[in-house]
Amino acid sequence: MNAPNPSPTEHTRRPKGPIDRYFKITERGSTLGTEIRGGMATFFAMAYIVVLNPLILGTAEDVNGDTLGLPGVAAMTALVAALSCVLMGVVSRYPFAIAAGMGLNAVVAYGIAPLMSWADVFLLIIIEGVVLLILVLTGFRTAVFAAIPSGLKVAIAVGVGLFLALIGLVNAGFIQAGDGTLVQLGNGGLNGWPILIFVIGLLVSIALYVRNVRGALLLGIVVATVLSIVVESLLGDGGEGLGWALTVPSLPTSVDDLVAMPDVSLLGLFTEGGFNIAERWSDVGVATVVMLIFTLLLADFFDTMGTMVGVAHQGGLADEDGNIEGTREVLIADSVGTILGGLGSASVATLYAESAAGVGEGARTGIAPIVTGAMFMIATLFTPLVSLVPFEAATPVLVIVGFMMLTQVTSIDFKDPALGIGSFLAIIMMPFTYSIANGIGFGLLGYAFVMLVMGRARRVHPLLWLISVVFLIHFAEPAIYALIG
Repeated sequence: MNAPNPSPTEHTRRPKGPIDRYFKITERGSTLGTEIRGGMATFFAMAYIVVLNPLILGTAEDVNGDTLGLPGVAAMTALVAALSCVLMGVVSRYPFAIAAGMGLNAVVAYGIAPLMSWADVFLLIIIEGVVLLILVLTGFRTAVFAAIPSGLKVAIAVGVGLFLALIGLVNAGFIQAGDGTLVQLGNGGLNGWPILIFVIGLLVSIALYVRNVRGALLLGIVVATVLSIVVESLLGDGGEGLGWALTVPSLPTSVDDLVAMPDVSLLGLFTEGGFNIAERWSDVGVATVVMLIFTLLLADFFDTMGTMVGVAHQGGLADEDGNIEGTREVLIADSVGTILGGLGSASVATLYAESAAGVGEGARTGIAPIVTGAMFMIATLFTPLVSLVPFEAATPVLVIVGFMMLTQVTSIDFKDPALGIGSFLAIIMMPFTYSIANGIGFGLLGYAFVMLVMGRARRVHPLLWLISVVFLIHFAEPAIYALIG
């Protein structure tokens, strides 16, 4: 008796080769072309880190008054991002990109470097990455993720969406600090060519997206970039206070404007001073060092978790309880990325919420971050080309992705007081405090508190109580620092 013929759906879902089978391209409803396009979209959405990280890390002074310099930090930022993205793609097989974390680099530059030498700073980051890896291998980090209620996981995704949209609006200069107000539209109004480029890029991206045009987000970036070059060449940036937020778009005029050999002098900087840790940190004090590691650990731990939840939900990669198959592999790659960040003197590496740009293009597998990593590797040689794309051209993508992620809010049960208040706090505190980790912390604390006062404390997972205490300690750090002198 002949076996029944497979249905058309079964036939089209059958893997087309070993690469397809390993990365589950067909199984997740994607194609190689879609993954490549998504990886490029993610790269352009987060390529700003190659320019911005050096401005933060490369210009800050350590306790000795030394600076790292821009060329070295730029090269190592791109190199660490390249290696980490490829590692993430191969190990996790998910569309998560990784690079030096914004916010975390500010903590490193302005909170840790003034207390010790740069070599000691990066040794501290390596130790933090090793601790993270141990927490993953022992199952603790994965257990914490599984202990969070599914409703709060959705809220984390929604909060990440709002946070992304805010990043996009702020980086483009569409929203700025106001005179007498916290924020306002532009510089007292929507003035200047760069903001107009952002608006046009946003409108073009929206039009392409709602028309279901393939590569809509990436095309939006390309159109806005070309337009920004034309405007800058013909009309200038609009005057003082109305110029480009960071990168000034311009056409290269020579080979030197295209190619620059990477400066790898910062590789292995952590070895300076030897490996007698007690001696190297004797001036700082053990208690302070432990608190610094704890601060980095907490921020890195929950930034990664929030991004993973948010991007996975957007791409339909999480199950009905908000869990992700292969979470352990994602977290292992993230932990190793942090270690690479310390080895390469590029700050703490973490998952990027901008990965949602690639997912918005249809990316669903690890092929996308491999493409992103390849682009970052190219960026080590062609830094001028990376800086060609201004914030105003790339950030419209983040606003649209924020909308995509916000749509999940309808699946949160706000009638449940604990889930409702916890979700509300998680959603608003991410953009309001400019921190994914803070949003998760307030969300979990709000959920645990309401469950306690409602007499449902026993229904809260023990790990959530532990994490709530950890966050309380974290939020009370200034007072703790004051007590320990």
